[in-house]
Amino acid sequence: MANDRYPEHEILVGPVRARPEIWRILATLAAAFVAFYGLDSLLNGVLSAVLRDRWWTWLRDDGLTGSTAPGLLILLYWFGVMGVALALGVRLVQARGPQTLLGPASLFVPQFVRVFLYCAGVTAVIGILPPYDFGDPLVPNMELGRWIAFLPLAIPAVLVQVGTEEVIFRGFLQQSLAARFNRPWVWMAVPSALFALGHYAPDEMGDSAVLYVLWSFTFGVLMADLTARAGTLGPAIAVHFVNNLVAILFISLPDSLNGLALYLTPYDLSEGVDAQGWLLVDLAGIIVMWLAARLALRR
Repeated sequence: MANDRYPEHEILVGPVRARPEIWRILATLAAAFVAFYGLDSLLNGVLSAVLRDRWWTWLRDDGLTGSTAPGLLILLYWFGVMGVALALGVRLVQARGPQTLLGPASLFVPQFVRVFLYCAGVTAVIGILPPYDFGDPLVPNMELGRWIAFLPLAIPAVLVQVGTEEVIFRGFLQQSLAARFNRPWVWMAVPSALFALGHYAPDEMGDSAVLYVLWSFTFGVLMADLTARAGTLGPAIAVHFVNNLVAILFISLPDSLNGLALYLTPYDLSEGVDAQGWLLVDLAGIIVMWLAARLALRR
């Protein structure tokens, strides 16, 4: 049964209604895990054969923390392997095509473009408003010419990463739960909680870890709302894309995932009150982008 509050959501949920059993969600995830393990092993074998010592040097030096440009590119593009694995699981267990995870292209593409432009504009305006630093000056991380040279690879890599996360949480999980439960809090809260738990890193973030989980949960709920209103993943991917372009390519944290950033913040998330204050400011920016995306969808 379609939800009256989110009629457009049925575009995404409808293909799952014929097979809404909970066991199918678990079986799809299991199949995706097996597929990912196989694809991961295959790609590692191929790349180590082609690149030889360079492949293992990148992995050894970076440790998959994203602290070097090659290492972060590998990490971001590797998310695509997860997306392919999930698509195989959906096809095998839920008997539906992977395009149903995204929504019809005729809606997805214009929604993505419109929301991206709105959110990029909002982000640019916020960026030129005071304050102009983070309490202390930003720390240069990459030479400008080198940074520009990496952009043709880095921008698609960020899109692969955010697209895969949205396909998993606001795509597969949200759609599957909505087909089984006609209560928005279930299909909004459960995927968002799992998304937030995946961002829990107390060893790196210290006292800010719980606040970052709450940030991630709120982000997930807002993206779930956009997805249900739009009937495609286009808006959620666009908002996530703008957010991560800034956080990964322009101003990153110094602890990890900073190999492609032009600048680093003068603190990391483990540094107490100052870091937590900026995390709340960042959350406010996400809420503004969510509102801008909703406005874009009304045009």
